[in-house]
Amino acid sequence: MKQRVGVIGGGQLAWMMADAANALGIELVVQTPNPDDPAVAIATDTILAAVDDAMATAELAKHCNVITFENEFVNLEALFPLEQQGICFYPQLSSLAHLLDKYHQRRFLQGLGLPVPEFADVDLPVFLPDFAQLGYLEFPIVLKSRRLGYDGQGTFILKAPAELEGVMEQMANQPLMIERFVPFERELAIMAARSISGEIITYPLVETQQEQQVCRRVVVTQEFDSSITQQAEAIARTLLESLQVVGIFGIELFLTTDGQLLINEIAPRTHNSGHYTLDACVTSQFEQHLRAVCGLPLGKPQLLADTAVMVNLLGFEHSDSDYLSQRQQMADIPNAHVHWYGKTVSRPGRKLGHVTVLLNQTSPASARSQALDLASTIESIWYP
Repeated sequence: MKQRVGVIGGGQLAWMMADAANALGIELVVQTPNPDDPAVAIATDTILAAVDDAMATAELAKHCNVITFENEFVNLEALFPLEQQGICFYPQLSSLAHLLDKYHQRRFLQGLGLPVPEFADVDLPVFLPDFAQLGYLEFPIVLKSRRLGYDGQGTFILKAPAELEGVMEQMANQPLMIERFVPFERELAIMAARSISGEIITYPLVETQQEQQVCRRVVVTQEFDSSITQQAEAIARTLLESLQVVGIFGIELFLTTDGQLLINEIAPRTHNSGHYTLDACVTSQFEQHLRAVCGLPLGKPQLLADTAVMVNLLGFEHSDSDYLSQRQQMADIPNAHVHWYGKTVSRPGRKLGHVTVLLNQTSPASARSQALDLASTIESIWYP
């Protein structure tokens, strides 16, 4: 009998598990609210319900051996009784409890001795008049919603105290945290997985490029100094070992001008910065995650090309177009792999697909510039 994995969430991250699941002989059962969500098309069974509906998750558990997560929009308090009844969740709920609230995540990481920006809890009605007392924070500062923010939503980079008033109105009654703005040289990311037996693997360290706090490009080269790579791998191993977690994590990092790494955020799941692994690595992040949660040996994370670049295809208009012409043009680029998520509605900023291009025989000196040139070519096709 095939092993069945329940996935809470039916977006593109669950959808991209399909090929790996087929190859491993695993069936996916998805809990998601909308029948047109991407993963519904590839699931063996679907529970149509909100991702934070614990009663639906109890039903999901009847159809699978283990339950995992595509996103963090879950109600942990409602899920803990299910775990106590013997339902298996990977990553474990106790691990997620340290990470879903960004302020709690920061405190947990700090307690492990891992490097993070200076931060503080914030109660805006009290915080605004007392702002001057937080003398260790200078503008610009970063204000974040502690829960449910993604793709830049709920994150504000404020350049002056006067900007706080507008944010206070927009984020009224939401728990917030504040961070020192990090004048980083680059933003980096690393994917890491841990198995049930405790085996840990890390993927190559990559550069991520954001615009309006949304990931636009991921550049995969082998240019980083060994000291930087070793810092990233040590951070990943310390985190996964401390949590004793099972599954794959995405770790977003700031590289400072003096060559140090600071943790930006932790994603306890497959992650946009790891999409390149579908085409550029021996084992994709999606296969690796399924291997981990199903108790299988972890796969090899090695690159299949010298260099790779991944470009997100973001919506730029309200439309129901499938953008077939643009996708065909991008597919004609040598060694390009176009992934279209099958979403029926486009809106500005929505992730509709991504393109990964592999480059071989690139020199370390020119790899990044070649990758960025290709990213520009893709974006000139995609954006009007």
